[in-house]
Amino acid sequence: MSDTKPEFYERKIDFMNKLTDFFKVLSDETRLRILILLYHKKLCVCEMCGITGESQPKISKHLAKLRDIGLVKDERQEQFIFYDLNLNEQVYKGILEKIVDNINDYPVLKSDIEKCKHAEKYLESCRR
Repeated sequence: MSDTKPEFYERKIDFMNKLTDFFKVLSDETRLRILILLYHKKLCVCEMCGITGESQPKISKHLAKLRDIGLVKDERQEQFIFYDLNLNEQVYKGILEKIVDNINDYPVLKSDIEKCKHAEKYLESCRR
C-alpha cells in the first residue's frame, strides 16, 4: 500500500521539525558538551558537573531539555541516576560521530572527553 500525499508530507514535516529541534539543541555549548560526553559513556549529573565545571542546576536543566525531546534516557542505579544517549535517528548519530571524529578541532570537547575517562571520581561529591 503506497503512502497518500498528505501522510508523506506529514512525515517529512515531522522529520524537519525533529531535525530543527536537534540543531537547536546543538546550538547550546553546554548541551553539545553533554551529548558528546554521553556519546562516550553513561554518566550521572555529578560526573557531568565535575567534568564540565558547570553547576548541578544548570546540567539538570539541560538534561531535562534533552530528555524532553528524546535525545537522552535515564536509569536509576542505587542513589544515582545515570544518563545515556537515545539516538533513534541515524542522521543524529552521524552528526555526533563527525564531531567526535574531528575532536582535535574542539579543545573544550577534547578536554571533556579526557576528563570523562576518570568520571567516577566525581561520584564522591554525590555521596556527601
